[in-house]
Amino acid sequence: MTTTERVIETENLTKRYGRFTAVSRLNLRIFRGEIFGFLGPNGA
Repeated sequence: MTTTERVIETENLTKRYGRFTAVSRLNLRIFRGEIFGFLGPNGA
C-alpha cells in the first residue's frame, strides 16, 4: 500500500539551547505507516 499522507513535516527546523545549536535546518517528512527513529552519537 502506497500513501502520501504526511503525518510529520518540518522545514528548516533549528533548535538551540543558549548558544549551543542542537539541530540546524532539519528538513523532514514522515508519511503514515513509516517507522522512523533518531540515533545520537552515544546511541541514545
